[in-house]
Amino acid sequence: MPGQGQSPIDPTSVDPRLLESLLGFWADAGIDTLIEDVPVDRLAERIRPPRPAAPAIVAPVKAANAGPDISAAVAEAQRLAAGADSLEALHAAISGFDGCGLKFEGARQAVFARGAPDAPVMVIGEGPGGDEDVQGAPFVGRAGKLLDKMLHAAGLDGRVFITNTVFWRPPGNRTPTPQEQMICAPFVEKAIALVSPKILLLAGGASAKHMLQRPEGILTLRGRWFDWRSADGAIELPAMPTLHPAFLLRQPAAKKKAWADLLTLSERLDRPERP
Repeated sequence: MPGQGQSPIDPTSVDPRLLESLLGFWADAGIDTLIEDVPVDRLAERIRPPRPAAPAIVAPVKAANAGPDISAAVAEAQRLAAGADSLEALHAAISGFDGCGLKFEGARQAVFARGAPDAPVMVIGEGPGGDEDVQGAPFVGRAGKLLDKMLHAAGLDGRVFITNTVFWRPPGNRTPTPQEQMICAPFVEKAIALVSPKILLLAGGASAKHMLQRPEGILTLRGRWFDWRSADGAIELPAMPTLHPAFLLRQPAAKKKAWADLLTLSERLDRPERP
């Protein structure tokens, strides 16, 4: 095989038997096709310095844990919430808000709140379920009926205002995502400002984690007092996480823990103000 810069070998100058033997060798090796008409000295090719690699074009990659950009939706929710000067106006603002994807994932209507508009206790759950989606009010299904019985037994009838961290039913009654809760947060804060409760009761792990910005599970958080602060720092309230009534339906033995939480809350609510 000629080296680099040499002329190709003339086949007529080579012994035909040698060419036949060489072709037989390559045929036995399974090679029956020529890639190029002109032979190339691959040994000489190895001696050449490698060509510089072309710079790779890397497309920007979103971080694996990065969620969707929700800043525009949060800003719109803040604008609408700021313009609501009553609970009725806030309900209308929520119903007309299109920034939360849950609204377009099968929900029938926005589910805002029920209860006394000047209640000293605000109960904040996670999100509407099937019964709530139909009736347009939070905690009206089996879990809601259990909650009402417990509130009645704790002497809190007519003293609560009930809402959720999101206002549309998540598909399949799944837990709302942190992004969905963040989008709805301005409306929740506005409801707190309008009702002006003395205490927050956070029902369920998703509500407690979101409202308090804590990573612990509900079994760790429940029954303890925390300070909740609004995003602008203008409102600060004591908040107690407790077990969600739906959990109590699945785990009846845990009712005594939730009952203890309500008694602790009721005692603090009725405690005389200290100077």
